[in-house]
Amino acid sequence: MNQIDLKNKVAIVTGGVQGFGLAVVKRFIESGAEIVIWENDKKLLDDFSIDGKVHKIQADISNASEVEEATKETIKICGKIDILINNAGIAGPNHKTWDYPNEDWLKVIDIDLNGVFYCCKYVVPHMIKNNYGRIVNVASIAGKEGNPNAVPYSAAKAGVIALTKSLGKELADKNIAVNCVTPAAAKTRIFDQISQEHIDYMLSKIPRNRFIKVDELASMVAWLVSEENSYTTAAVFDLSGGRATY
Repeated sequence: MNQIDLKNKVAIVTGGVQGFGLAVVKRFIESGAEIVIWENDKKLLDDFSIDGKVHKIQADISNASEVEEATKETIKICGKIDILINNAGIAGPNHKTWDYPNEDWLKVIDIDLNGVFYCCKYVVPHMIKNNYGRIVNVASIAGKEGNPNAVPYSAAKAGVIALTKSLGKELADKNIAVNCVTPAAAKTRIFDQISQEHIDYMLSKIPRNRFIKVDELASMVAWLVSEENSYTTAAVFDLSGGRATY
């Protein structure tokens, strides 16, 4: 494993108690970062424990006022924010577009897209003030290709890709990089939300014939948030095992 230097860096990881987020937290701790986990599930947050300099804040990223307060609390605890990983998300149930329940559509969009917007909206001004920042948004291959029976998830992740490109261009004259990753699925708790038929469909589309390992995503993210990534911004990094066609 390559050693990425994140010493003296403060990183927010949304949804950092499980799945991709937990893998990122572990990799950042190994790299010397101070971590602030934002998580909406109080039980998961209370039960979470890990060695390292880690703070925990309960926040619903789909609620703008809670994100604003979590940002203020993070600054109060750590004094600055260097890194933001917008990882928290849900898959939503599997239905045809015309059968998709309106309330489920709104819930997925609120968390997976609006949540990323709110986090960037309230954190970025602190990065501008310090003229330093690294943001990585966790999108999905579904945002590039559109998965059938997963229209809000696919649409939200496509929105995250576009948001990344727009924000990256807005901040390109500063020492702030904004990028996103588009992983294939991983065997995390998000699989509990989707049907076996949909899981089989996703696997059938991957030329490597396996799902991504969470540590593989964390390795890519660790470099993207390092000082070594001083040029690349507004970019999309594919982690689909050969599935993506662009």
